[in-house]
Amino acid sequence: MLIFALITMFLLGYAICVVFGAKHYMHMYQLNSYKPRVQQQWIKKNSKSIWGKSLPALLIIPICLLFPKTGLTIGGIYYIIIAYMNRSTKAKKPLVYTNRVKRLMTTVLILTLGACVGAFLPAYLTFLNKSTISYQDKMSAKLVLSLVTVLYYIALPYIVLIADYINKPIEKAINNKFIKEAKSIIASMPELKVVGITGSYGKTSVKYYLTSLLSAKYNVLMTPESYNTTLGVVRTIRERLRATHEIFVCEMGARNVGDIKEICDIVHPKYGIITSVGPQHLESFKTIDNIKKTKFELADSLPEDGIAFLNANDENIASVGYNRKNITYGVDEGDYKACDLRLSSKGTSFTMICPSGERAEFSTKLIGRHNVQNVAGAIACANTLGVPLSSLQAPVRRLEAVEHRLKLKKQGNVTIIDDAYNSNPNGTKVALSTLAMFDGIKVIVTPGMVELGDKQDFYNKDFGERCADVCDYIILVGRKQTESIALGVREKRFDESRLIICDTIDEAFKKLYMIDAQGKELIALLENDLPDNFL
Repeated sequence: MLIFALITMFLLGYAICVVFGAKHYMHMYQLNSYKPRVQQQWIKKNSKSIWGKSLPALLIIPICLLFPKTGLTIGGIYYIIIAYMNRSTKAKKPLVYTNRVKRLMTTVLILTLGACVGAFLPAYLTFLNKSTISYQDKMSAKLVLSLVTVLYYIALPYIVLIADYINKPIEKAINNKFIKEAKSIIASMPELKVVGITGSYGKTSVKYYLTSLLSAKYNVLMTPESYNTTLGVVRTIRERLRATHEIFVCEMGARNVGDIKEICDIVHPKYGIITSVGPQHLESFKTIDNIKKTKFELADSLPEDGIAFLNANDENIASVGYNRKNITYGVDEGDYKACDLRLSSKGTSFTMICPSGERAEFSTKLIGRHNVQNVAGAIACANTLGVPLSSLQAPVRRLEAVEHRLKLKKQGNVTIIDDAYNSNPNGTKVALSTLAMFDGIKVIVTPGMVELGDKQDFYNKDFGERCADVCDYIILVGRKQTESIALGVREKRFDESRLIICDTIDEAFKKLYMIDAQGKELIALLENDLPDNFL
């Protein structure tokens, strides 16, 4: 019958629309670490954008009812248009089609099929039992069909969460199996030394630096990239850890109390480095005290003969009063002390003083006091694990800045200080102090800071005030996101003609390269680069 063909065409267009929409929300869910509460907060925060994408679907209902003969065909085509209009643009970090995502997609498709069958079946049964189909029957069928599909599409952000909840027992069983395998691998290597590294900032840099230094004597494995969640660590162990490895350097990230302990219960570190404690991920942690408690889960998990390495320059770490065996490090403070910092166009030189009183001169291509702190922590740990200071001088000299963490780059006539990775209040202070050391026209390009809960506007306003003190030009990315930064900038009576607000990072770069440096060097600090779920 023609009506069945039309309904099939309508549902085909609808299915395409659902697939495109579901893919977007799954991508955001992946970026939000598959945390339902974080995803719900994201949905709430981005409700205007979500409604803007969803509400046009309401036109499907009058389209289907006002056009008796062609309504379903037009409705199906309109769904395809909605899918095209809401298609995802090129992402900075695209959706990774992991097995979990594939399972989630399958469940969403099953739920969608169920909704379609639920809308289609009443009409089918009605038509099946009648020799003739009345106009009223057709209109009723189209009303039910359009209403069910529209409501389902509007609810799509939550359909993804429902699908994940349905999959929860399966995911838990799979994760437990992988965790058990990882624990077994660690248990089979009793001679393996595990070094855990955590902190609100600096942990990834210290991980790379320490791995480079320890490699002067040992066969070392580190968690790659940002594999610092429980499952990221588990995956590293299962796929990369070999019997020939002598040291495993394990970065440990956290968004909630208990996250670090969960990782420690798998890898059982003997050594732990806490690089910093600061206001990051306050949306989930709520308070600085919770962040302190979580970071020190690493130190509390160490065995009796274990050693915690603590950043002596961090006031929040010092305030904890950790009394078990520890070694401190820092710039001008700590058991391992980096003193007499000398900066030049080639990097930084300093003198390292050990607890024994031994001294050694070091030089590095890295810039900034914060980087010297991180190198000092790596030196302290490597030296404690048996690598002589004299064997560490060459590796320190070869250290490269970690990508997007105060890394110097030259692009045309602009010197870029790339600090685009996950900014935070303390990190912005470090970055701006580094920018202030340079001679020339100083520019900052930033979208500001996120995940700071109800303190976000406060910290961003303060950030704006500090930008105004250091910079000659300020380029903000995202009008709504940067309102509090702009407020702080204007309160310092900054030249309005040098405050540039852009909608996209591409537009910001165009504005950057249009700045007339008047024969001076143009130095641009890129501070933070928000992931797709914050844009």
